Amino acid sequence: MKLKTIFAVMFFLLGSVAMFAQEGGQGGGQGRGQGRGQGRGEARGEGQERETVVATDKVTPEIPGVVKAGTKIEIVKNGLRGSDGGVGMPDGNLLVTANGGLAKVDANGNVTAMVDNAEQAAGLALDAKGRVFAAQYSKKVSLIYPKDSAETLTDSFEGKPYIRPNDLVVDKKGGIYFTDCYQIGAKRSPDDLPQAVYYIAPNSKKVIRVADDVNRPNGITLSPDEKILYVNDWDGAYLLTYDVQSDGTLKNRKNFGKYDLKQETDHGFVSGADGLCIDSQSHLYATTPAGVQVFNSKGEHLGNIEAPYEMPPQNCGFAGPDKHYLYVVGRGVVYRIRTEPAGYKGRGK
Repeated sequence: MKLKTIFAVMFFLLGSVAMFAQEGGQGGGQGRGQGRGQGRGEARGEGQERETVVATDKVTPEIPGVVKAGTKIEIVKNGLRGSDGGVGMPDGNLLVTANGGLAKVDANGNVTAMVDNAEQAAGLALDAKGRVFAAQYSKKVSLIYPKDSAETLTDSFEGKPYIRPNDLVVDKKGGIYFTDCYQIGAKRSPDDLPQAVYYIAPNSKKVIRVADDVNRPNGITLSPDEKILYVNDWDGAYLLTYDVQSDGTLKNRKNFGKYDLKQETDHGFVSGADGLCIDSQSHLYATTPAGVQVFNSKGEHLGNIEAPYEMPPQNCGFAGPDKHYLYVVGRGVVYRIRTEPAGYKGRGK
């Protein structure tokens, strides 16, 4: 009997240790490692069973010309399985990648599925025809909506598969810029393509590499006049710009704006900058571990809007009536902030 009792006690203790480790990995691990700013997808919430804990009383600081002090950060939706994309639709709804597919979220938080399986879509873009394109972690860039027109635009370059397409933007001509980068902590191979920015020429599937001088290219957008391409460097200190040429190629890489650095790596502090969007006055909004960092058209850092949860936000875009709401997505959450300038209306994002 004594032997059975000892065995039962040991079994109970082992089970308790395992349960504690599991809870610590999901709670404490996310709060520390992922909460300190892993890139999009590393903590995006695939398979999450619990809602992210959000604060409902958060407000913004004063950012002159952008938001007034005390502007409420409104929680639109929580409990999604992952949330990325964040592209405004003409009807004011927001396109997101969530629950494994493509969905739209209205101002009241109602979610309507549009594509059930978006094949690990992360960044989204909407063209003038209402078509939805996605950068997919399944190593390709595709047209995913309307569903009867869905097709892969590119899944390799010079015979090699992409690393992990991350984000994209469609220009007025119908060309597509997209970023390709490693997942944080991924094992690298000398045979891999470089982390880079690519351009898919309009009305074709011709792809050119337009930049490979960014440490880890992530969020991407264009200026309203489309003369400047902006690229977030997750592994750097600066938001970058390039001058766009008539054929879609890029010139004159510049350090545009210096981020507040909050993401700690084995080689020092970096931006951890993820998604990127722009408003009608050419203010840039970068989602980072410091929150949404706001820059003016000259690259001057104006201020930060902290996320209403511990982990970094992942992407952003303008939607709602007249595009006067900055929507921020990530960690299964969608929230919004009323801004003074409207989003740029000439493009989905």
